[in-house]
Amino acid sequence: MSTLTLTGAAFADLIHQNDIVLVDFWAAWCGPCRRFAPVFENASEQHPDVVFAKVDTEAEHQLAAQAGITSIPTLMAFREGVLLYSEAGAVPAAALEEIIGAIKTLDMDEVRREISQEHEPTATRS
Repeated sequence: MSTLTLTGAAFADLIHQNDIVLVDFWAAWCGPCRRFAPVFENASEQHPDVVFAKVDTEAEHQLAAQAGITSIPTLMAFREGVLLYSEAGAVPAAALEEIIGAIKTLDMDEVRREISQEHEPTATRS
């Protein structure tokens, strides 16, 4: 599967309607972004069960701001609508494969339990 171009209008729907979504925040003028692009595209072809999307930060200023993007490229990984990974910098192919593998094998019930415990008042935690 090739990468999708993602806009602010479609962002939330894409994240919540797909199991695993990787998003590359980039800009055409960014050298590291251009070097990471073929790595991201190749991974999209190797993992048809994962949605790969790109956000052009120049065209989608508001989305980039809402996502807290301060440096590009930034890679975000979501599973079942939960942000699990967010890092700035071009990721080497082997590291991207490790990230994808880790995301695929996570126990999402455990992740949701941890998230709910983080949001509980301190006095009620056991």
